[in-house]
Amino acid sequence: MRYGFWMPVFGGWLRNIADEGMEASWDYTRRLTQDAERWGYDLTLIAELNMNDIKGPGAPTLDAWSTAAALAAVTERLELMVAVRPNFHQPALFAKAAANIDQIAGGRLALNVVSSWWADEAKRYGLQFDQHDDRYARTSEWLKVVEGLWREEEFSFAGQFYTTENAVCAPKPVRKPVTYAGGESPAAKALIAAQCDAYVMHGDPVDAVAPKIADMAARREALGKPPMQYGMAAYAIVRDSEAEAKRELERITTVSDLPAGYDNFDQWLSGTQLEREMKIQEYSVSNRGLRPNLVGTPEQLKERIAEYEAAGLDLLLLQMSPQAEEMERFAAQVMGTHAAAYA
Repeated sequence: MRYGFWMPVFGGWLRNIADEGMEASWDYTRRLTQDAERWGYDLTLIAELNMNDIKGPGAPTLDAWSTAAALAAVTERLELMVAVRPNFHQPALFAKAAANIDQIAGGRLALNVVSSWWADEAKRYGLQFDQHDDRYARTSEWLKVVEGLWREEEFSFAGQFYTTENAVCAPKPVRKPVTYAGGESPAAKALIAAQCDAYVMHGDPVDAVAPKIADMAARREALGKPPMQYGMAAYAIVRDSEAEAKRELERITTVSDLPAGYDNFDQWLSGTQLEREMKIQEYSVSNRGLRPNLVGTPEQLKERIAEYEAAGLDLLLLQMSPQAEEMERFAAQVMGTHAAAYA
């Protein structure tokens, strides 16, 4: 299993806890990322939104791509998986910028291609917002342009959404960045199986994740493509006793008043095609992070993670709070890669 963590670009992950002790700032991000390398984490996911999805639209949020460029220069080993939304980035210009970041990182850049869901954000910024299946048609063309520029000396393309004529990208990436993507609709799965390298999922129990992996593996085989990587979002709470872990779970999921970001959550639900019903109590943690039930003692978490590995999962994309303290604890007690005071 590889272990990744969500960069706290929103200043935290708990929608009903106002201050999690990790501000949305370059200073906190830099320190956390450099510490994560020492603790043994493999990857960081840097989400891309112009407004704050967790704490409310008016709260601070870090820009994903300038943050990624800065982190590329101050880290040595971590894979930098950066979210990109095709309708917000002209693909030929993006290909050049991303190639430069990959050069800075020495070949550690990866893309998390996200088909946008937040209509209000697009409206506020005057950006294109496509209907559901149209998003994937755009994404398909966008990927063809980006990867064509990375592959060829000059690249021309004429499509429904994008056109290039003898466009040039030099220098090129050190290697072709891995492309991660997620989605549960038929259109999303078809695109990902055909054009991406890895499938990332919202959190779910093993018995829900296993058939998703099997389905995507079958799609890849039918297309004659190599096996994919598989990742899943999860929120982790590790404590010395199960009772302690459950007390922390109760603290973060008790919602007395609807927080500032609830409208965003409601908008996201209306703009997606999820296979499983979202429960309002899960609003406290994003990306269905509590469904994997990574809550308990180190031994309990190791056992559950082993079950996911047996189902074919390669990567956990973890959220924790407060992040630095909990990531260090998780590394020491679950990953076994860092000799911290918790060990």
